[in-house]
Amino acid sequence: MSSKTGYVATIGMFDGVHLGHQFVLGQVRQTASLRALQPMVITFDHTLRPDPILTTLQEKLALIARTGIERTEVLSFTDALKQMTAREFMQQVLKNQLDVDVLLTGYDNRFGYHREEGFDDYVRYGRQMGIEVLRLPAEGNVSSSMIRTLLREGRVAEATAKMGHPYMLEGSVAHGEHIGTQLGFPTANLEPTDPQKLVPSAGVYAVWASVGGQSYHAMMNIGQRPTFDGHRTTLEVHVLHLNADLYGQRLTIQFIQRLRDEQRFSSAEALRQQLLHDAEAAEQVLTQTEQI
Repeated sequence: MSSKTGYVATIGMFDGVHLGHQFVLGQVRQTASLRALQPMVITFDHTLRPDPILTTLQEKLALIARTGIERTEVLSFTDALKQMTAREFMQQVLKNQLDVDVLLTGYDNRFGYHREEGFDDYVRYGRQMGIEVLRLPAEGNVSSSMIRTLLREGRVAEATAKMGHPYMLEGSVAHGEHIGTQLGFPTANLEPTDPQKLVPSAGVYAVWASVGGQSYHAMMNIGQRPTFDGHRTTLEVHVLHLNADLYGQRLTIQFIQRLRDEQRFSSAEALRQQLLHDAEAAEQVLTQTEQI
């Protein structure tokens, strides 16, 4: 005779899966272990807010799985879901569909139509339908909006410290204007896979670049190439110690440290000399940094 598996669950966007989120997921695992239940994360396939995202759905799922939680349920914001009251959501989705026995929620987390109800309401509804609702302890001062601010300011090392992992950007390599090749620094012109993904501020960065299952030291320039009177923002990656045509391939970037601002140089040769210094600086930073 088979027994029905119950779950301890929490609900959220978990954009960035930062240290605050990781604390919550740890609480879910711990509570599930104490109750002899299974841990579960319930998240959504996209955000309703206009903010750029920190993680694609695939990245988010991978980062959640890395915390040891094996089951993540991804819900879509269908019209039916948007119109559910909190009680309807708890009964129809959490209880009937997902077998949730325990729900962990933050003090200010709200769900349901117009998000009119709060924690005390969830506790009351839960008692009626057999879901124990517990309040999560405070998760510290890390937030997705804080990390967006850091990235917009180019403070990628600080963002890494708050996220617990480097910020990532994935895209395909497209043909550029080959200016880097003329300077002796051929670059891969990166076109992000997800246009909603936040791009850090203009500047030069030390990054890890992964392509074809291999990872390399690299430096990345984000900006408009003012030395050549550029007017369009480009994302150009120079992979150190790799002499290969990357056109059409998929490239994943992990931002480690910002090296300098974007700037205009008096000549192409002056820029080339600076790129030599940038390559040395990137090499030094990345040699001391393990890829995560």
